[in-house]
Amino acid sequence: MIPTEVIALKRDGLSVPLDDLGAFLEAYLREDVTDYQMSAFLMAVYFSGLDADETDVLVRTMLQSGQTLDLSHLPGPRVDKHSTGGVGDKVSLALAPLAASLGLFVPMMAGRGLGHTTGTLDKLEAIPGFRTGLDLSEFRAVLARVGCAIIGQTSEIAPLDRKLYALRDVTGTVPSIALIASSIMSKKLAEGLDGLLLDVKVGEGAFIPEEVRALELASRMVAIGTQWGVRTRALLTAMDRPLGIALGNGLETAEAIECLKGEGPADLRDLVLVQAVEMLLLGDLETDAEEARVRAESALASGEPVERFARMVEAQGGEATVVDDPSELCTAPEQLMIRAREDGVVAHVAARTLGEGIIRLGGGRVRLEEVIDPGVGFQVFARPGEALAVGDVLGIVHARTPRDAELGRDILLSAVTMRREGTPVESTRPLVSHRIGADAVDPLA
Repeated sequence: MIPTEVIALKRDGLSVPLDDLGAFLEAYLREDVTDYQMSAFLMAVYFSGLDADETDVLVRTMLQSGQTLDLSHLPGPRVDKHSTGGVGDKVSLALAPLAASLGLFVPMMAGRGLGHTTGTLDKLEAIPGFRTGLDLSEFRAVLARVGCAIIGQTSEIAPLDRKLYALRDVTGTVPSIALIASSIMSKKLAEGLDGLLLDVKVGEGAFIPEEVRALELASRMVAIGTQWGVRTRALLTAMDRPLGIALGNGLETAEAIECLKGEGPADLRDLVLVQAVEMLLLGDLETDAEEARVRAESALASGEPVERFARMVEAQGGEATVVDDPSELCTAPEQLMIRAREDGVVAHVAARTLGEGIIRLGGGRVRLEEVIDPGVGFQVFARPGEALAVGDVLGIVHARTPRDAELGRDILLSAVTMRREGTPVESTRPLVSHRIGADAVDPLA
């Protein structure tokens, strides 16, 4: 195997011999292939894609580069959920403890921010002391005791994917169907799952904005999971506007806690409940969606999920007092309220603009080694279709310095598009538009 030949084949849109592809990937893990060579290969994949056989080699090589978990000793179904990432997407933080309170075991291996999105690990690390770097023995112990645990990849699980994941983030190669599918599924197949729910975002704030490509990604991941014997289902969910109000790591964690208390934005709560229903069905704890919904709503109202979250935080070294006072997580010293400058109707809230804005405020990464600021971000109250008058609050900027607060003001104002009342406004996507299973794609709206 000659690395430049592998890169050139994919650059030219050709298939790479499968043995050579496997050898190339293994050589990168050994550091015999350099970061700049792998960056060139990833860019070639971004433009040329991978066929089904090449994708299988990538998934298999990533999976076999580390250990797989055996969780068969747990006294209940093991079902996880993964999102392809969006702006304001803090669903996992609320969903994992809710699902655990319903009798599922949720071994969640999550990621950091990619591109214009924040990551589940970064959100959790806004909690003082929270450890996402548990080793597998600690992970198993927390999972058995609490019912859910959320960690990052360890050196033991898919180390090849961990290296590629970090490189994709800083080389502009995140929005590749083959790379996203392989990355997600290699981690999930290592978790020893019975079932897996995939939340595939679609819209301008998603990595895959176009519906047809999002459906392709969802179908490819469902096929991979099914091939490996894991019951897998995907939902296509809206990212043509931010999810919830809070955008930014600490702000989003605080909002997830409010959701667990039965409070917070309706769209976040609805999506958490929809996904809890799907997880119950995948785990065979319910067979009827309506009954599963009633059960999930009852659990959320009972207070047990937020208690479960507090137990997880404490078990993973964090300060569980944030559950009683989530405002402890909103630590940016500058808050600037932004008001509407004209009467009208909110036509659009640009999720990607706001996600990129968080990076500019210091809440995301441009380089691999950067440390992010968990306190910065936005609270965006403006909703598409909402009528506003001059002076109504569009949102609040949370920033580290007065200068950054002014930058955040400009970003927020550019993200919110207003139209005169009576002017037609483009409709938003339904919160959940499709369910994708092994045998069918079902439109839901």
